[in-house]
Amino acid sequence: MAIPSVSSLRRALLALALGSAVVPFAAQAADVELLNVSYDVARELYKDINPAFVAEWKKSTGDTVTIKQSHGGSSKQARAVADGLEASVVTMNQANDIDMLADRGLVAKDWAKKFPDNAAPYYSTMVFLVRKGNPKGIKDWTDLAKPGVKVVIPNPKTAGNGRYTYLAAWGSVIKKGGNEAQARDLVGKIFKNVPVLDAGGRAATTTFTQRQIGDALVTFENEVNLVRAEFGNDFEVVYPSISVLAESPVAVVDKVVDRKGIRKQATGYLNFLYSETGQTIGAKHYMRVRNEKVMKQFAANYKPIKLFTVDDVFGGWRAAQKRHFDDGGEFDKIYTSK
Repeated sequence: MAIPSVSSLRRALLALALGSAVVPFAAQAADVELLNVSYDVARELYKDINPAFVAEWKKSTGDTVTIKQSHGGSSKQARAVADGLEASVVTMNQANDIDMLADRGLVAKDWAKKFPDNAAPYYSTMVFLVRKGNPKGIKDWTDLAKPGVKVVIPNPKTAGNGRYTYLAAWGSVIKKGGNEAQARDLVGKIFKNVPVLDAGGRAATTTFTQRQIGDALVTFENEVNLVRAEFGNDFEVVYPSISVLAESPVAVVDKVVDRKGIRKQATGYLNFLYSETGQTIGAKHYMRVRNEKVMKQFAANYKPIKLFTVDDVFGGWRAAQKRHFDDGGEFDKIYTSK
């Protein structure tokens, strides 16, 4: 039998002194640390999710869980996990990054079936943040391609919202009856208007809001609403006529949790995102949630918008990655000709 720690003995003695029942040492509550490796603009979301989960888990199991966070561009974060960053869970903004980890044997091949809704408890879409009064009259994707308009977009090679922006602009042409050449032309013109290509979504937000660069920022709906909440009337949100469904998938990093014996806590953490409490916290952060009751409660946060999926237009994330974002793909061709 494992020897109980000094801290465990102290807790047991204290409980006895207070006249409380003491759980046998073999069933003593555990102290567990989880590392959630996540994308750049989810900082505030998980800052609120974590203490809520910790409190609920403590109440239901007696375990004391500490959660650490790591944030950055989604693809950059996924590569860090692949290179050895010991994430207990990953909470990304595109399936492609988790697929890469599955290919490396770190995440289950069928990770998308481990949790409801393709293992994506939240989703969002790409919208525009413009300066007060919208001086450039930006209303849709084609306006971002006009001469003299500066657009802030994070790098699609490292940031999920950069990729979603690229795919949203491309898909907007296809869904309106345009062809591939017209889609390539629009995306090429938009990226010619990008003055700085930040590595992550939060860096792009800083470039636009604090460095005062650009006429429009393209990023997740939840991010632009958080910016408006912070800066008040300095900015306005513009919804394009059509955009892409941007899911936020999650997965347990099997090799890490099994080696550390923390699968139960890691799985519980991700399941908590689907609970009414987790969904409510997500909705308060302007994420679109799966719980219909919560979605109705926060309906005022979401403007109706026509959405298409990556599967619908691009044949799925793997196909989109290979054609558009792998080295030598469409994005490289477009951007190097800038």
